[in-house]
Amino acid sequence: MARGKLRIYLGAAPGVGKTYSMLSEAHRRVERGTDCVVAFVEHHGRPRTEVMLHGLEQVARRELEYRGAVFTEMDLDAVLERRPSVVLVDELAHTNIPGSRNTKRWQDVEELLAAGIGVVTTVNIQHLESLGDVVESITGVRQQETVPDEVVRRADQIELVDMSPQALRRRMAHGNIYKPEKVDAALSNYFRPGNLTALRELALLWVADRVDEYLNEYRSEHRVNTIWGSRERIVVGLTGGPEGRTLIRRAARLAEKGAGGEVLAAYIARSDGLTAASPKELAVQRTLVEDLGGTFHHVVGDDVPTSLLEFSRGVNATQIVLGTSRRKGWQYVFGPGVGATVARDSGPDLDVHIVTHEEAARGRGLPVARGARLGRGRSLWGWFTGVVGPVLLTLLLTNISVDLGLANEMLLYLALTVGAALLGGLLPALASAAIGSLLINWYFTPPIHELTIYDPKNIVAIAVFFLVAASVASVVDLAARRTHQAARLRAESEILSFLAGSVLRGETSLDALLERVRETFAMMSVALLERASEVEPWTVTGSVGPGAVTRPEDADVDMPVGDRMALALTGRVLPAEDRRVLGAFAAQAAVVLDRQRLKEEADQARLYAEGDRIRTALLAAVSHDLRTPLASIKASVTSLRADDVEWSEADEAELLEGIEAGTDRLDHLVGNLLDMSRLQTGTVTPIIRDIDLDEVVPMALGGVPADSVILDIPEDLPMVSVDAGLLERAVANVAENAVKYSPEGERVLISASAIADRVELRVVDQGPGVPDEAKDRIFAPFQRYGDAPRGAGVGLGLAVARGFAEAMGGTLAAEDTPGGGMTMVITLRQASDHLPVSPDLPDAVTS
Repeated sequence: MARGKLRIYLGAAPGVGKTYSMLSEAHRRVERGTDCVVAFVEHHGRPRTEVMLHGLEQVARRELEYRGAVFTEMDLDAVLERRPSVVLVDELAHTNIPGSRNTKRWQDVEELLAAGIGVVTTVNIQHLESLGDVVESITGVRQQETVPDEVVRRADQIELVDMSPQALRRRMAHGNIYKPEKVDAALSNYFRPGNLTALRELALLWVADRVDEYLNEYRSEHRVNTIWGSRERIVVGLTGGPEGRTLIRRAARLAEKGAGGEVLAAYIARSDGLTAASPKELAVQRTLVEDLGGTFHHVVGDDVPTSLLEFSRGVNATQIVLGTSRRKGWQYVFGPGVGATVARDSGPDLDVHIVTHEEAARGRGLPVARGARLGRGRSLWGWFTGVVGPVLLTLLLTNISVDLGLANEMLLYLALTVGAALLGGLLPALASAAIGSLLINWYFTPPIHELTIYDPKNIVAIAVFFLVAASVASVVDLAARRTHQAARLRAESEILSFLAGSVLRGETSLDALLERVRETFAMMSVALLERASEVEPWTVTGSVGPGAVTRPEDADVDMPVGDRMALALTGRVLPAEDRRVLGAFAAQAAVVLDRQRLKEEADQARLYAEGDRIRTALLAAVSHDLRTPLASIKASVTSLRADDVEWSEADEAELLEGIEAGTDRLDHLVGNLLDMSRLQTGTVTPIIRDIDLDEVVPMALGGVPADSVILDIPEDLPMVSVDAGLLERAVANVAENAVKYSPEGERVLISASAIADRVELRVVDQGPGVPDEAKDRIFAPFQRYGDAPRGAGVGLGLAVARGFAEAMGGTLAAEDTPGGGMTMVITLRQASDHLPVSPDLPDAVTS
């Protein structure tokens, strides 16, 4: 029986329209004659979604009783008995009520697929199991209902249902997602613009990766070896030298020229130990490429050009960016170099850019970060020089007519021995000395072509030659070993110095540190394991690379960190000399983990402290600032209603005036609280239109005494693009604040002027002023400078005013008033039809 097809509608958040899209697809299939039924669809009381169920056959749900309540779940047996071609199952990550056949709904779906029934379902990106930690860090909510990524990845079709955060919040505000009483809480918590934007990015990136997987699978199945330029992927070949930064920036500029361009920086390291580049420089280049939106890749390969080309073709790259070689001119005798080789072998489907830089032709000069171990190629050249070289030299000497003399001939053989020692070490040099001695005896010491020597002087000469050759080879090999040790110690000291610096600066995250371990030792994966006690199982605290292990005994290399933590590496067995540096990395990993946990605890404590401060401020507002006008109103009303007192008309007017004043004050306080709530939830939507300031500002001064303000707005002032209602509230709050802090008898000046493409509205008072360090703090919610000596508010007026100004594309800032006091400057945009026009200059004028 063929397995059923699975189609998933994936969304970034609830309310984007997944269920509606699924039901629309069901109607299309029914119209085409497909046997399609609804097994479980949850419309959450949304009218438009509920209407879409009309005309579709629905399988009755199964009722289950749990803890005294009755719940309904999908009746899996009924669906299997009905055996439709396609079935609709909403909310793939749902957890079934206890008593159901399966714990999770995705397990029910697996049974339906195995029975040959096609399934159309829905799921949100936050329910994917691998993204649980990421979603929790974004939203602060841990998703309890999850579905394994593999279940979603196996889907035959995945369709992203996308909606911008602004549109989704409008749907929420209109009551199309949740009931009205839940809207405010949802908008101010889970459905904040930042949360929705981050979740949307997660969904888009996850689907984009899935598209790449489909493309790679297709190319693999159809054996497509050529590169398909579906989008520009630019690989930057890095050597670890300082020119890498230039190459990364150049590649980023190339990627910007094409839509969806992607930059992948690749460092090719040999597989024989510590990397050849400076870890500090590689870390800088990694940070740079990630800041520019690219990715950094560490590739192990002994043949740099081949490894770079294989990596580029594996990621379906379209371009390679390399730097001009740093080799000196004479070094080209050893080969054409990486750039020329890559350009030659790249083929017609892969463009290669050779970028010049300041380090070109200056020599490599890289900080040595690994020992000068002899690679396979160098060892072969050493043996070739030591074994074949003497034979070739003998052929040359025996076929020339000039007699150089035995001493000169021995020096030539000695030169080959030294060359073998330099290339291959001691053993090829000893082989060269032995073969050279035999060849000198056979061809150049009488009797010729015999292994006997008549002249004792020649015996001494050959013996001395062999001893000198062996001694020189030994000295050269010892020098090479010492150089190797010095280079290795230098590399280790550089790594340890960089680690110590990162500890002091607190820069390295755990993932970045583990990635650096993997790169430094050329390993496949690195994992930091931890357990609560010696009898508890190990848990993976952090890991990088494919195939990370979950137990130290499964790793190729494990480095304990105390009794309850270990660093586990896979890929190859490290030599003992590398474990010293690995131990430093392991200790640093423990420090970084502790620092991360302390930071999380500090952030949580900071959030609690901020919440306590706001709750305290609200309590003060309710207990004093809101109760004071209520008490005044209550007293006046009680007095008016008293039967035992005859109030005169003047007394009644005074009491009514007090009621009106208290009501206005209460309305103002509550209005500011509501406005602050709207600003914090992001539900303020300005209606921008062109208007004159003299139409708005006078209306904003209704809450202050008429003789307390001087208004100076020029008649020729340009119009501004604002929301009249928001501007009125902002000016009213600022003006009331200025009047409140102005000395008795001093009037507040409100003036306006045009500067370039903006208009500045200045509210000037002669009050006590505010120090520079407190100018930003007075705009924070629930802040009253000097504890409000004439306190008549909850400290929200300026915060609301700044929020409204910024919502309209303007600003609100505080400046010192010359002579004492404070000036509030509201900067607004000029209307587009009144922007200043640059005068036409004669052609001869230049600037």
